[in-house]
Amino acid sequence: MLQNGGGTTAAPEVVKDTTTQTFMKDVIEESRRQPVLVDFWAQWCGPCKQLTPVLEKAVRAAKGKVKLAKMNIDEHPTIAGQMGIQSIPAVIAFSNGKPIDGFLGALPESQVVAFIERLTKEKIGGEESDLLKSADGALAAGNVADAANLYSRVLSQDSGNVAAIAGLARCYVKTGALEQARQTLAMVPESGRNDPAVGAARAALELAEQAKSVGPIDVLQQKVAADPLDHQARFDLAAALNAKGKRAEAVEHLLAIVKRDRKWKDDGARKQLLQLFDAWGPTDPSTIEGRKKLSSILFS
Repeated sequence: MLQNGGGTTAAPEVVKDTTTQTFMKDVIEESRRQPVLVDFWAQWCGPCKQLTPVLEKAVRAAKGKVKLAKMNIDEHPTIAGQMGIQSIPAVIAFSNGKPIDGFLGALPESQVVAFIERLTKEKIGGEESDLLKSADGALAAGNVADAANLYSRVLSQDSGNVAAIAGLARCYVKTGALEQARQTLAMVPESGRNDPAVGAARAALELAEQAKSVGPIDVLQQKVAADPLDHQARFDLAAALNAKGKRAEAVEHLLAIVKRDRKWKDDGARKQLLQLFDAWGPTDPSTIEGRKKLSSILFS
């Protein structure tokens, strides 16, 4: 499903490379039907590489209300020279055959979206946003199949949507399909690898992989009962409990290690708690309560 989503038919229609020879057709004539953005870029330009994926995503989300023509100024310098462009990335918007607006530099996604909304006078990405909210809600409620279907629908429209990729990866983690989760996270574009949603999905995957190797919960509970100072057994028990959704119990066992031996395994219990919080998300009740308890220990 993801692979099919990665090759949507919308992409070649709304995003294309243009040349000096095709500029009249791709930009001037096309802008008489809807606004056309021209992205002046070069291979050596670092900010260009940051901006282009953001531009492509926003243009695709506009669903044909605006198009994007990318022009490599090293290969095709004439148009940029005629327009007096001396710094890149430079984005110029054309409408009715004429340049009407533009910006310089690699703007953040929110500003690029706002720029396109001004051109089209319409809010873009609304349907996508609604689908993501529904998917997040379904996943939180434990309806993994419904969530996966909704994330996949977003990706069929925008194969680079970071939130949808991360959400689908979490669905795979929930069902134990860890290899599929790993492959899904590998699809995250470079510009989105530091996104909090991706970090949360990656943390959830790492925790799930860890839980596979720790053994049955009842055996670990027996070990901890027999020796409360067996920190490794308690650490492993926390991983196993988290994998079964018993978050509060997992937190308590890790906190017990922090209380007794903060230096154990190079502060391993505290670091594991932070990874749990990353996987659950900052607004999850278990994260909020766990952070409070951890802080009370660390700063008491």
